[in-house]
Amino acid sequence: MSKRFSEVVWLEDLGRGDLARVGGKNASLGEMLANLAVSGVAVPPGFATTAEAYWRFVEANGLKEVVANSLAELEAGRVPLAEVGQTIRRAFLRGRWPEAAAEAIQAAYAELCERTGKEEVDVAVRSSATAEDLPDASFAGQQESFLNIRGGGPLLEACRRCYASLFTDRAISYRQAKGFDHLKVALSVGVQQMVRADLGGEGGGAGVAFSIDTESGFDKVVLINAAWGLGETVVQGTVDPDEYQVFKPLLSEAGLVPIVEKRRGGKAGKMIYAGGGETPTRTVPTSAVERDAFVLSDQEILTLARWACVIESHYGGPMDLEWAKDGESGKLFVVQARPETVQSRRDATTLRSYRIGSKGRRLVQGLSIGDQIVAGRVCLIESARDIDRFVEGAVLVTRTTDPDWVPIMKRAAALVTDHGGRTSHAAIVSRELGLPAVVGTGDATRVLHDEQDVTVSCAEGDEGFVYEGTLDYEIEEVGLEAIPATRTKVMLNLANPSAAFRWWRLPADGVGLARMEFVIGNQIKIHPMALVRYETLEDREARQVIAELTRGYDDKAEYFVDRLARGLARIAATCHPQPVIVRMSDFKTNEYAGLIGGSAFEPKEENPMLGFRGASRYYSPRYREGFALECRAIRRLREEMGFTNVVVMIPFCRSVKEADRVLEVMAENGLKRGEKGLEVYVMCEIPSNVVLAAAFAERFDGFSIGSNDLTQLTLGVDRDSETLAELFDEQDEAVKWMIRNVIAEARKAGAKIGLCGQAPSDHPAFAEFLVACGIDSLSVTPDSFLAVKHHVAAAEAAREQSS
Repeated sequence: MSKRFSEVVWLEDLGRGDLARVGGKNASLGEMLANLAVSGVAVPPGFATTAEAYWRFVEANGLKEVVANSLAELEAGRVPLAEVGQTIRRAFLRGRWPEAAAEAIQAAYAELCERTGKEEVDVAVRSSATAEDLPDASFAGQQESFLNIRGGGPLLEACRRCYASLFTDRAISYRQAKGFDHLKVALSVGVQQMVRADLGGEGGGAGVAFSIDTESGFDKVVLINAAWGLGETVVQGTVDPDEYQVFKPLLSEAGLVPIVEKRRGGKAGKMIYAGGGETPTRTVPTSAVERDAFVLSDQEILTLARWACVIESHYGGPMDLEWAKDGESGKLFVVQARPETVQSRRDATTLRSYRIGSKGRRLVQGLSIGDQIVAGRVCLIESARDIDRFVEGAVLVTRTTDPDWVPIMKRAAALVTDHGGRTSHAAIVSRELGLPAVVGTGDATRVLHDEQDVTVSCAEGDEGFVYEGTLDYEIEEVGLEAIPATRTKVMLNLANPSAAFRWWRLPADGVGLARMEFVIGNQIKIHPMALVRYETLEDREARQVIAELTRGYDDKAEYFVDRLARGLARIAATCHPQPVIVRMSDFKTNEYAGLIGGSAFEPKEENPMLGFRGASRYYSPRYREGFALECRAIRRLREEMGFTNVVVMIPFCRSVKEADRVLEVMAENGLKRGEKGLEVYVMCEIPSNVVLAAAFAERFDGFSIGSNDLTQLTLGVDRDSETLAELFDEQDEAVKWMIRNVIAEARKAGAKIGLCGQAPSDHPAFAEFLVACGIDSLSVTPDSFLAVKHHVAAAEAAREQSS
């Protein structure tokens, strides 16, 4: 600009210290433009109006008196909030621009056109209040944004509308709740070149990214949500976006693709330019191709994740970003950045755990926000026009929310919505309010009804559920500072990838048992052989279901490998770089037959517990191709994603000969023990594993004692028999003899040995026995971790005293 104006400043001339001058959003944009471009972070160019420009506009139009008098009427209770807000906004919209301010804004716009090489550049016009996006004040969407603005005149009108939005009903209520003086909060307007996320040439899209897991606070992942078109649909929660999660510690290693989650969202609509007129944007349905495709490629996901890490490092704390991809150029941009204000402030010394008792009928399910369980009565409200009839303490059920809903969200026990992802308005505000929510259910407003008693559970992982009736649940608080250190490692049994991140704060020594079959049953749901032999599968119904589940995968087998690798990656990430022991599939034939398409590939057995299970399947012609897919997933997990902390474990290996055959098949599939640091363990759950422990130790790097099966086969007692339940005793002397001897043999051979099972948490004496035998590790369920840690610490102390 040839002239210098105090009303306008270019974004690159701003920094974090200019918050009082241009508000949090604009100060942050300037900070990134000035400091992070060298690291590759791209921010669209633009300028900001200053707080001084706002006060000059207010003074020139006598608005201070209008605001003060109107708010005094509100405080006195003489005029309702809606009328007060409307009076103030009308006064702003009628206001005239001071000549210097109008000249400054139009001159800056003209220069932006020159810089971008466009005759009239499209711009995004966003509000940035001087008290907005502070660590203790960052509710979503208090002021307005206007997209697709072109020309100096329309820009001045959009800036005026931004000023007026400082006095929306929700903004007035918010400042009152936060204790801000209305006449001490100014507004800056950010004007940036629009990123043409609405164009489809290069697959334009937009969304939100967090440098921390928004639900668990796990600080080693970046969470990204993405949808086609302009990003407002993601923020508003009007579409169900794609969700990606990237493991940060492995991002810097060349050649790795540590994307631990890729969930395709419904993306039913997208916001695009309207082509002029009073309404600059409109929402249209997406095509079938768009709904079936991911918005971002793997490399684009990694780029955004790296930018999130750079921004987090620069600011020194977890960040909440908005990003956009230009459909003309295919380039990515960060369009906003602000501190994350929920998980980063959570008490890290206490872990609160909710556990539901017997479950009622599941009514709807969606994404879980928070980790609580709440029971209450439904209050169904489909439109913001009807929010006055909300019942205090009810479970609010609606299609979606925007900032107008915040006053009743504060009074709700829980929230359930039809639409929205983890970064939608409903999700963000629910977290800030500590309100459990299930979002993106698709059909809650159709299935649930007014005054229906329900239980909302957000304590079962990534998915949240609404159950019929008022159910019992327990709340347990674990003080993490009081957990003692032990020589014996205490590890976790984890099977559900969706819930794994909940336990990252526990000081566990790794994962001692990750059950692959649980991931297959819950994340994949299809028998691997039905994918390998899909073309010849005769079950029509199964073929239809498989076709639907594998949409987007040209190779049906790739669906299995991809989903299994990512599911296991979430578990491996939880304790990285501590070891994570993944047990290869150990379904019984009746359980395998229950998978989609499984009945065609499984024999019928009288006693599946002692039948075609574990190691015997892996080299058999009946399942060998299915096992090859399991091996492919492990290779991808270790070699392409970078989780070399993963140890492979073979279950139910009956003989040394069988061990050799399995290891040979694994090597044929690229998993050779000892290569690329690969360790292979074996379950010790059959008496032959104990009798020939020295021979097994020559073939495997370690043992994990499966006390349930070992007890069953040592005592000849069916572990599932109610009649013989009193005879099933892991502390029987015969079982303890087995355990004592295999530990001794393992230690003699230099092999590691642990135990995975419930007994050490239920019986302190059993934990003491294992410690006395010199066991290396115990692996227990997360809710048992604290008790076992204390049992082990006491046993170690007693042993030291006796010696």
